Amino acid sequence: MLKEFKNFIMRGSVIDMSIGIIIGSAFSKIVNSFVEDIFMPPIGLMLSGIDFSNIFIVIKKGIENQGPYASLEIAKNAGAVVISVGIFFNAIISFIITAISIFIIIKMLNKIQEKILKEKKEDKKDIKVCPYCYSNINIKAIKCPNCTSDLN
Repeated sequence: MLKEFKNFIMRGSVIDMSIGIIIGSAFSKIVNSFVEDIFMPPIGLMLSGIDFSNIFIVIKKGIENQGPYASLEIAKNAGAVVISVGIFFNAIISFIITAISIFIIIKMLNKIQEKILKEKKEDKKDIKVCPYCYSNINIKAIKCPNCTSDLN
């Protein structure tokens, strides 16, 4: 069972997936920082100085302080039950930016892969297989360089 687990872990797809998860985690931190620290403040400024992370709905007031609450943090510290609409809005924007970024990266990788496959197909046009030794040789060859057979 241990040997089977080792073979599973050492598979290329599992290692690739692990690397993708690690890079994705780091990438999501960058996107979240971009949304919260760069993207949303100017939008909030254009909308009368609204801080989206402090947009919330109070469902039940806290025991210590009956409100109104100046910020989400104060409401939570007072024990109020709140729906954090602004944080959810930031998460949606982060998701959209992440999805667009991944789409662009995958699209670029597909173009590169398509170009490589096209080049390989063009290379194969110049090659034929020797009917005697089955090695790849130039299509213009009259004699196989590997087995020295005459080619018709």
